[in-house]
Amino acid sequence: MLFTLKIVIASVLISYASWLSGKKPVLAGFIIALPLSSLISIIFSYFEYRDMAKLNEYALSILVAVPLSLVFFVPFILNKWLRMNFTLTMVSAVGLLAVAYFIHSSLFKSV
Repeated sequence: MLFTLKIVIASVLISYASWLSGKKPVLAGFIIALPLSSLISIIFSYFEYRDMAKLNEYALSILVAVPLSLVFFVPFILNKWLRMNFTLTMVSAVGLLAVAYFIHSSLFKSV
């Protein structure tokens, strides 16, 4: 039941932002940029496990990952000048995100 509730909340949030992006892209971008998914996830995690040590580690991981994950948007910004098609832009963005993941992973191997 809890898992289903998590799915419904996350899907409503993503669906709403996706719908809103066609009408008010700036507002939709702001909503997605809010740490709503982190907030919801941290609340669910606390009530499911009640382990503050793990929750602290989880929050630290999020804090480090957020700036790293912003590289995803670089190809979309550069696309204004490079004029890449959507597929190449998305593949480049995901590739940069993979590099960011490996950096994040290596930072937390020592923790």
